[in-house]
Amino acid sequence: MHELREEFKLSILLEATKFPKATYMYWQKRFDRENPDEEIERVISEIFEENHGNYGYRRINDELRNRGIVVNHKKIQRIKQKLGLQSMKFTRKSRKYSTYKGNVGTVEKNRIHRRFHTPIPHQKLTTDTSEFKYFVTGEDGKVTIRKAYLDAFLDMFNGEIISYRLSERPNAQAIHDAQLEAIERTSDCPYRRTFHSDRGWAYQMKQYANLLKNNKIFQSMSRKGNCLDNSPMENFFGLLKQEMYYGTIFTSFEEIKQSIDRYIYYYNHKRIKSKFGCSPVTYRKRLAA
Repeated sequence: MHELREEFKLSILLEATKFPKATYMYWQKRFDRENPDEEIERVISEIFEENHGNYGYRRINDELRNRGIVVNHKKIQRIKQKLGLQSMKFTRKSRKYSTYKGNVGTVEKNRIHRRFHTPIPHQKLTTDTSEFKYFVTGEDGKVTIRKAYLDAFLDMFNGEIISYRLSERPNAQAIHDAQLEAIERTSDCPYRRTFHSDRGWAYQMKQYANLLKNNKIFQSMSRKGNCLDNSPMENFFGLLKQEMYYGTIFTSFEEIKQSIDRYIYYYNHKRIKSKFGCSPVTYRKRLAA
């Protein structure tokens, strides 16, 4: 009797709304059945969260394949849309920090000439400095803007960050320490190495140039006012700031240092580069195997 009353109520409701009964029954069956994509949805959500919400469907597809899971890219797109997994893109622009102070030392020629690709690990490295701001609140409640400076060396072979230093002011010692580590870590290269940079004051200093010469490393510099001559480094800084810096307020040097440390580890070991289908470190190890 109860079922008849429910059927009668449904008939009246469908009649009133002019909703076809066949369509209602179709969707009722779909809603009642278990979700066949529950597990893949869980994995896609996990990948998206692990990568700071910055993965589109292509990189998610690459990561799924790395885990031995093959899914059509259109299905990944549908699941992302269903779960609301939309990448957050911050487009805030900041004034680019410039280390150029004119000719304060020796200016070297451009040996790279935008030939950034190399099939040999540790053969071509590039370096630059980028500026970050953080906000410190004093005992009087006044907020002071302070800055941190990241000096990094990048391998053009796979985009891997070989070495870096973060300091509270621009200084030659931080660059020297990162340069020395980069030289040591790339000493296994069977060919003569090239270290590229812009014409920043620190790269013109004798200390920087002599360390390269003593290790039989070519020094190369971008042309004046040509940021595209060092685009691999510019691209890395752009990614770093978009994915971990913009949209976040840092309140101490230690806080921003920890975030940069975590990001560079993630970038080197986990973040998939589309042209490789894996992270920079994984790509290097695969070719060495």
